[in-house]
Amino acid sequence: MTSSKLRLGVNIDHVATVRNARGGATPDPVRAALLAQEAGADGITAHLREDRRHIRDADMAAIAEAIDIPLNFEMGATEEMQKIALATKPHAVCLVPERREERTTEGGLDVAGDDNRLAAYIAPFKDAGTRVSMFIGPEIAQVEASARIGADIIELHCGLYCDLHDEGRFDERDAELARLTAMATHAHGLGLEVHAGHGLSFDNVTPVAVLPEVVELNIGHFIIGEAIFTGLGPAIKEMRRIMDAARGLS
Repeated sequence: MTSSKLRLGVNIDHVATVRNARGGATPDPVRAALLAQEAGADGITAHLREDRRHIRDADMAAIAEAIDIPLNFEMGATEEMQKIALATKPHAVCLVPERREERTTEGGLDVAGDDNRLAAYIAPFKDAGTRVSMFIGPEIAQVEASARIGADIIELHCGLYCDLHDEGRFDERDAELARLTAMATHAHGLGLEVHAGHGLSFDNVTPVAVLPEVVELNIGHFIIGEAIFTGLGPAIKEMRRIMDAARGLS
């Protein structure tokens, strides 16, 4: 069953990036999480990386304690992160690929190539009642492997679609959108909840937001960047407005 109202998860990682660039306590990602909640975000996403380049352990604990909306804990599938996430008890964990040298998450997780390990890895989260999401590219093998290992959710990596849109390569963009559309439909048919994210902006979000099988978008970098000019609340409200318009709700 598809959803008419599309949820918005706001990723606050890059509030912490700005803080860490100089050191000290500001800007505070917990304050950003609370402002996002007040502005209408349906959830907060934060990625605790192995190198702690933005969000830190204390941030995750403080955010989980402060907010009243779901926390989506993005993480690499490591023993260290499993232990931290199980102690934090977020609403959901989203497993992502992670390399120290990358500037941001560059592609989807290879669930199909690591299915036995990942099935065992997510078992403690399932036992704890934490929902499990796989951040994957729009590939049938990855969708089917995510269903096979018992994931609750897939989050489709929209980075290539967004890059092609921003570069004006519209024929290639439309082909990538068709792949996203087909994989959203396929995943939904397998009983997976479908989310999407990475690179979405005011200009490119609508074609993804209209996909009926997609029930949540996770957006961070663009919203935090836009907030420099307009403020966090207005940036979130404008994204919410565009998403609602895509669903015919405004």
